[in-house]
Amino acid sequence: MSTIYVLHENESWVLPLRKAFESRGLPYEEWFLDGGRIDLADTPPPGVFYNRMSASSHSRGHRYAPEHTAAVLAWLEGHGRRVVNNSRALQLEISKVAQYSALGRNGIQVPRTIAASGRERIFAAAQSFAPGPVILKPNRGGKGLGVRLFPTVEALRAHVDSDAFDPPLDGLMLLQQYVRSPDATITRAEFIGGEFFYAVRVDASRGFELCPADGCAMDDAFCPAGEEPRPQFEIVQGFHHPILRQYRRFLADNGIEVAGIEFIADEAGEIYTYDVNTNTNYNPDAEARAGRSGMGRIADFLGAELARLDGADFLHRSIA
Repeated sequence: MSTIYVLHENESWVLPLRKAFESRGLPYEEWFLDGGRIDLADTPPPGVFYNRMSASSHSRGHRYAPEHTAAVLAWLEGHGRRVVNNSRALQLEISKVAQYSALGRNGIQVPRTIAASGRERIFAAAQSFAPGPVILKPNRGGKGLGVRLFPTVEALRAHVDSDAFDPPLDGLMLLQQYVRSPDATITRAEFIGGEFFYAVRVDASRGFELCPADGCAMDDAFCPAGEEPRPQFEIVQGFHHPILRQYRRFLADNGIEVAGIEFIADEAGEIYTYDVNTNTNYNPDAEARAGRSGMGRIADFLGAELARLDGADFLHRSIA
C-alpha cells in the first residue's frame, strides 16, 4: 500500500493532522524539509505528497526551506507523483506579487499594490498613496508578519528611515491601499480538495497577524479597536457569495487544492482579496463551536486520493 507524505517545516502545525490520520488508520510519513539532500537519480516512493511549506519558515530559523521544497517538488513532479499543492502553489505561497497577478488574471479584485525595492524607492512609491493611510508589507512574509498600517506617508517614511525597519527577505516591499472594514473584520474562505469547506470571520481589530493556529500576538496601534467583545475566529454558518465560484477557478488554474483565501469588504460592500495561504491552519475553538474539522476533512481528502492511486495501480498491475 502507498503512503501519504506530508512535506512541512513546523511540527506544531502538523499535530492535529497526525491525530486525524491516526483516527482513520491512514498510513503517513512526514518529510521535515528545513534542509536535506536529493539524489536526482533516485526514484521517489509511491504515494500522495501533501505540500505544507510556509512562507513564514524563515521566522522559525528555516530560511531556505521553501527553496529546498521547490527542488523536492520538481523531483516528485518529474516522476509523475501525485502532489497536493504543487510547485505553482508554492510559488504563490512565497510571493504576494505572484498571488496578486494570478488573482487578477482570474478577474478577482485585489487592493491597489506597488512593489518596490530599496528604501528610497519604497518612499517614492508611497507618494502615490499620499496623504495616507497606506499599508507596508513584505512580498514574502506569512502569518501577517511585517505588515504595518501607517496613517500618513510621513509616518511610513520615518519608519523606513529608522533602525526599526526590517529589510524584506526577498528584497521586495509592497505598498498597498488600505481597505477599511466597517466592523473591523475580514473573511477567510477555506477550500479543501479544491472545494469550499467553510468561511471564518476574523476579528482584525488588534492587528494583521491572524494565524488561527497559534494565536499570534497583535499590537498594531493603527488598527481600529472593536467595540464589542467577540471571538477572534468564528465560523459563518451557511456562507454563500459569488466570489467563491471565482476562487474555485483560481485555485484550479494554479495547482492549489488546499488553501485559505482572505478578503475584506469595504463600507460599500466592495470585496478585495489580499491573501492566499496554501499552508492553511484552523482555529480549534471556532471549529469546536461549529462542529467542523478542517484537518479531518484534509485527512479524508488525502485518504481518498491514496485509495484512488492504489486502485489505479492495482488495475494497471491486473491488466499487465
